[in-house]
Amino acid sequence: MRNAHHCISSLFLAAVLLVPVAAMAAPAAQDAKIQIRFFDRNHKDYHDWDDREDRAWGVYLKNGRKKSAEFSKASKREQSHYWNWRHSHPDRD
Repeated sequence: MRNAHHCISSLFLAAVLLVPVAAMAAPAAQDAKIQIRFFDRNHKDYHDWDDREDRAWGVYLKNGRKKSAEFSKASKREQSHYWNWRHSHPDRD
């Protein structure tokens, strides 16, 4: 009986010590708004593609009278033109 009690106590202690370690090792949830990041080679910076960037892409296409397409499927040249446009048209927050 004493061995069973000692074994259960040891297991409980191990569990108590391992739970915080497991919680620290678990990756944090990513911000739901950020879906993907793109690197702008000309300006040497990163851009998080979120809802705001998606709206700006739509405005860029509309202003340039270009047909709708996903940014990720656009040519590298088109993406570069967009980032140049984007740097000259920042958000007004």
